[in-house]
Amino acid sequence: MAVKPKKVADAETRSEELDTAALERLLDALRRTRDEIAKTVIGQREVVDQLLIALISGGHVLLEGAPGVGKTLLVRTLGVAAGLSFARVQFTPDLMPADITGGMTLVPDETGRSKLQFQAGPIFTQILLADEINRATPKTQSALLEAMQERTVTAAGRTMELPKPFFVLATQNPVEMEGTYRLPEAQIDRFLFKSIVNYPGVEELDGILDLTTGVTQHVPQQVLTAEDMLLLQKLVRQVPMAAHVRNTIARFALATQPGLAGAAPAVQKYFRFGLSPRGAQALVLAAKGHALLSGRYNVSFDDLRAVVAPTLRHRFQLNYEGEAEGIDANALISWLLDTETKKAA
Repeated sequence: MAVKPKKVADAETRSEELDTAALERLLDALRRTRDEIAKTVIGQREVVDQLLIALISGGHVLLEGAPGVGKTLLVRTLGVAAGLSFARVQFTPDLMPADITGGMTLVPDETGRSKLQFQAGPIFTQILLADEINRATPKTQSALLEAMQERTVTAAGRTMELPKPFFVLATQNPVEMEGTYRLPEAQIDRFLFKSIVNYPGVEELDGILDLTTGVTQHVPQQVLTAEDMLLLQKLVRQVPMAAHVRNTIARFALATQPGLAGAAPAVQKYFRFGLSPRGAQALVLAAKGHALLSGRYNVSFDDLRAVVAPTLRHRFQLNYEGEAEGIDANALISWLLDTETKKAA
């Protein structure tokens, strides 16, 4: 399908005409980035796709999985292949907000005297791995809120912009709950996706053992640049969405509200609260990102179905009755979406 040339602004200083050939090269580089990651990270193709979609959509990801399944390796490899700077913060109960954002310290000058100077923290990077984020106190967790939403950090009385693009990937261990602090809804809603890193199957595990215990190991190569990623983020927003698809998302969001008249009995009975406008916006952007990663320039209902689970699984809460009866929230969400898409067909 031919794409009408569009003006795409450069990250900092220039704008250029991105023609069809340039667009195809950019999308080919994105797919090669996925292939490059697969050379180091065996399996987890679905999670890799979700990370790439979140990155080109300008969102953040909450990764959930047991220790040792390759979450850190995945993020490091993504940073190398995408050409982005990387920093890791191990969240612990004694971690302070200034340990992430940075703060004022005494630094000796050329005369030998000490002066106060701001020392940037690890948050001043392009990909930040917040490892085991739920082990830090809520005060420290909240240090990421401004950065995730505004892409700025306020410290030492001034507001500073973060590098572009800026991507937070937080991990949490679903098994060990002792000594952890649950993320508040206001923060968890800032994550575009909640991705589940499952235990590998036999063939995948065999490939992991072969790749990681031999004499040589694959070194990931850079495919994209930070400028490419910023162009892709602009392109995602330019992907067209038909009015009936967008209207379906709006009706779906309303259908999840347990307090509204006409809501499905299961929603009224089991949901604590429904999808927020921010969640609906996230679903739109994620569907556009999925379409672009798939090499298409318009959003279909299949794109919505592909991203609805990682986009919404952390934005819904079952009430006590729903948890007691073991209701599958993901299945209920998928049913609601299917119901609305059938109305639009």
